[in-house]
Amino acid sequence: MAAMTLSFSVQAQTLEDGVKMYKYERYESAKNALTPLAASNTTANYYLGLAELGLGNTNEAKAIFTKYPEDAANMAGLARVAFVSNNPAEGTRLAQVVADKAGKKGWEPLKFAADAITYTDGGNRQQAIEWYETALKRNDNPDIRIALGDAYLKLPDNSGGGKAMSSYESVTAKDPKNSLAFSRIGALWYAAKNYPLALENYQKAKDADPSNPLPYRDLANAYFWTGKYDLAKQNIEKYLELSDKSAEDLINYGNILYLSKDYEGAIKVMQDLLGKGIAKPGMYGILGFSQYETKDYPNALQNVREYFAKQDPKKLTPFDYLQFGKIAMANELSDSAEYYLNQAVAQDTATNKSETYRQIAEGFKTSKDYAKSAQWYEKLVTAYPETQPLDYFWWGAMHYYAKNYDAAAKAFEAMETKYPDQPSATYWRGRVAAAQDDEGKTGLAVPHYEKWLDTVGYDYEKTSDLMYAYQYLALYYYNTENSEKTKFYMDKIEAIEPQNSFLKQLKEIIAKQAKPARK
Repeated sequence: MAAMTLSFSVQAQTLEDGVKMYKYERYESAKNALTPLAASNTTANYYLGLAELGLGNTNEAKAIFTKYPEDAANMAGLARVAFVSNNPAEGTRLAQVVADKAGKKGWEPLKFAADAITYTDGGNRQQAIEWYETALKRNDNPDIRIALGDAYLKLPDNSGGGKAMSSYESVTAKDPKNSLAFSRIGALWYAAKNYPLALENYQKAKDADPSNPLPYRDLANAYFWTGKYDLAKQNIEKYLELSDKSAEDLINYGNILYLSKDYEGAIKVMQDLLGKGIAKPGMYGILGFSQYETKDYPNALQNVREYFAKQDPKKLTPFDYLQFGKIAMANELSDSAEYYLNQAVAQDTATNKSETYRQIAEGFKTSKDYAKSAQWYEKLVTAYPETQPLDYFWWGAMHYYAKNYDAAAKAFEAMETKYPDQPSATYWRGRVAAAQDDEGKTGLAVPHYEKWLDTVGYDYEKTSDLMYAYQYLALYYYNTENSEKTKFYMDKIEAIEPQNSFLKQLKEIIAKQAKPARK
């Protein structure tokens, strides 16, 4: 009898562990714990089927649930399979049959039936809520309250958020060690953009059960969507320590590594997965984009082509087209680059596409195709005249470096008109004009440089900019025989760089032209 009692205790503990692993979305661990029990325990069989569904194995789950076709839980599992298989009529029918098994006093069949609707798509959410509420009247159970909160969150137009919060908080009020409920509360506060309360509740979830990986995953996602990729990386790595390290987990990890600019790490994660025979479309994208950043352009091109060939076209984003364009550009495939970059703009449904234009322009800038970069910056400022001054600057600067001086002059004039408080526009009008008058004979740059100097002063911190202006002005005034101003700017040059080569040459020329004194 003692041996039998011990055996039952071990079995119960293993079942509890398996269910806990399922709730923590550790589906492989749940399978390992539940498989030995499923042959003789309908509850273990039910959660084993749910674990298979969690792993995306619909056929395997169906076969497991079918072993106990009259059991309420396993019949609810078959209802889930029907919903997942896009057969909502059959799912609804089975859920109703399960709910009817509760009779006038039972509560578990009601929860099983409601769960089948809540955690799939296609069912009547309001019906699920009614079943949960009836079950709660018969047995006030924290699992029901958490599921009820989840059902409220599935209502259209986010209308159930407040009731969901109340449901979760009712659990933590009675059970301050309920890690799942705190995780849900944290997610709700995060969705409401109340980040301090979100972080507070994620911390409570971690404290309540340090083995719960979900708060770390949620924190990683939260930091990911707010662009804090280093913090996302820290939390996803902690999540991986506690989770089953599923392929999806590792793909998400690789994506965060890429966005946190750990390109070598992202490459290793993707290559390790491919080496294990796991090959999902998104992996090729992460791999190719990371290889581009490490300047492994041929392999980047090969993998991004694989990504586009395997990925559902509906899932491709403007960012994907943009990256493909950059990679094609790096491999000197100009026609392909133009095609994919134009597709990036066409696919961008945002009201303001300035960031897409900017990314394309920066891509051409990186590849030193300054003329093309200037074209895209011009498209940006033409489409969005109220854009930042820096876009106007790069429009002009790219034309300048491409030696398209007339176009550069037009760009910097537009910048100075649009942003008169930006002295750099005036300075660069001087630079462009000086490039057009490189012998300092027409004085084309003089009004711009002198206006700029009047604005920033002769003690301007960027001495390299001062030197361009001083040298041109000294040369121009030398050419126009204005010795006073020539000396003024030569002295300015000498104060910054006494051994300046231009200054030495000009001094030598002036010395040779000086007439010998008469006796």
